[in-house]
Amino acid sequence: MAMLWKFMRVAKYSKTALSPKVKVRGIPTHSRHSSSKSVPSDFAVSAPCSNTVELLGKSYPQDDYSNVTEKILSKVGKNLHNRKHHPLWLIKEQVKEHFYKHYLGRRGTPLFSVYDALSPVVTVQQNFDSLLIPQNHASRRKEDNYYLNRDHMLRAHTSAHQWDLIHSGLDAFLAVGDVYRRDTIDNTHYPVFHQMEGVRLFSCHELFSSIKDGEGLQLFEQGHRTAHKQECHTMEAVRLVEFNLKQVLTKLMTHIFGDGLQVRWVDCYFPFTHPSFEMEINFQGEWMEVLGCGVMEQQLVNS
Repeated sequence: MAMLWKFMRVAKYSKTALSPKVKVRGIPTHSRHSSSKSVPSDFAVSAPCSNTVELLGKSYPQDDYSNVTEKILSKVGKNLHNRKHHPLWLIKEQVKEHFYKHYLGRRGTPLFSVYDALSPVVTVQQNFDSLLIPQNHASRRKEDNYYLNRDHMLRAHTSAHQWDLIHSGLDAFLAVGDVYRRDTIDNTHYPVFHQMEGVRLFSCHELFSSIKDGEGLQLFEQGHRTAHKQECHTMEAVRLVEFNLKQVLTKLMTHIFGDGLQVRWVDCYFPFTHPSFEMEINFQGEWMEVLGCGVMEQQLVNS
C-alpha cells in the first residue's frame, strides 16, 4: 500500500510494493493553483523553424503536436534546484535533511532516497498514461503543455517519474525537478516551476507492527469503493496510511515554516490517488494551498 505527496510547487511523497504491499502517495505541494491558464503571447511564439528540436543532446522530430518555444527551450537545463545556495536548492536541502534525520531504515540509514537529476524530457506515456490519466482529460491539452512531438514533452509534474522509480524496486523516495506548463504569468504562476514529490510503499508488517494485536489486520479486501477508500483496501489500512501521510506532511511543514502553524485538510480529486487531500496553511490571515497528497491507486502499484 502506498502514499504520495507533492508540495510547494517544489515537492512530493510515496512508497513501492510487491503484491503483498499497499502503496500510499503524496502530491506536489504547489504554491500554484491547480487550474491552468493560457500562456501569454510572448511565450506563445511559434516553434523554431526546423524539422527537429535539439534538446539536452538529443534530437526530437517535430510534428503537428510540437509547440515548445525557443524561450522555454532556453530554460531547460538550468537546474536551479541543484545550484548551491539558490533558494530552491536551500528548500530542497532543508527537506532532505528533515527526511534523512527523522525517517531511517532498519540499518539506521535514510529510508528515503533522493532523485534530483532526472531529465525533464519525458514520454506522454510517462507523464499521463502511467498515472491513469484518461485520454480525454483536460490536463493533456496542447494549450496546457509543452510538446516536443506527439510522443515526447517537457514534464508537467515530477509524477512522470513515479512509475519508473517504483518499477526499479524503490519503496521510498523523493523526486525533485523543474516542470513546465503553459501558464499565464502572475504572482503565483510561471511556465517553469519546481516540484518535489514523495512516495512510500507499506508492507503489512510495516503498517501494522506498532498496532496492538495487529497481526490479524490486513491491507486488502474485496470490497467496494467509497468516498473514503479504494475497493481493494481495508478501512483499517486506509486509516493508518492517511494518518501517517498527514502526520509526515504536518511535521515537514512545521519544520519549514516553524511552530504555531495553522493547518487544515481539504478533500479533493486526483486521477492517481484515492482518497486525496490538499493541505492549506494560514498565511497572513488567508488559507493557502501548499501541497496535494493521497493514497496511491493500487492499480499503479500492481502495474
